[in-house]
Amino acid sequence: MKIKLTFSLCFIFYLLTSCASKYRVIEPEKIKYISKNEDDNVRIEYKYDLLHKKYRKKEEKKDIKLVAFKITNNTERDLMLGRDITIQFSDGKEAQIVDSKRVFEELKQEPGWYLFYLLLTPLNFYTTNSNGESSSSTPIGLILGPGLAAGNLLGASGANKNFEKELMLYDIYGMEIPKGKSKYGLLGIKSDSYETLNVKVKE
Repeated sequence: MKIKLTFSLCFIFYLLTSCASKYRVIEPEKIKYISKNEDDNVRIEYKYDLLHKKYRKKEEKKDIKLVAFKITNNTERDLMLGRDITIQFSDGKEAQIVDSKRVFEELKQEPGWYLFYLLLTPLNFYTTNSNGESSSSTPIGLILGPGLAAGNLLGASGANKNFEKELMLYDIYGMEIPKGKSKYGLLGIKSDSYETLNVKVKE
């Protein structure tokens, strides 16, 4: 009986600590950038470590780093990221940019997992009398299971929607950066570490 109770409590604790994560908006234009690099009058400022909780775990698991950028074009011509400008690692190797749609698909939360909360539905709370015998039971699982499942499904779906919206809004790959102007954006880079990034302007 004690083993069953302990298992049940551990299972409930696991589910309750696996709740859906909220998505914290990044807003690249409001970031205080520290890392910088410049080449041929084009400057990049960038920042890693943008995601939190479940999104961050996915980022580490999938070896995709989401990076915020401020790119300033101080040349006398309009430039396009991906055509005229490339992002490189410190060893000179060009960074593999991951399409924003793929970044979303790889790093989003999976709402379907929260249906496991329905396993709590049969849960009953038992009360005992002075003799230690069960006297009554309350089917708390009927409220707890569906309630947690629905709440987390909605929470994860809403967070994913905000995540996708910001990725698309700040997708700057293939975007033209006018001369004398700066653009802010988010780029997914295929990497298993937080490597130093450099900018390279093609001749």
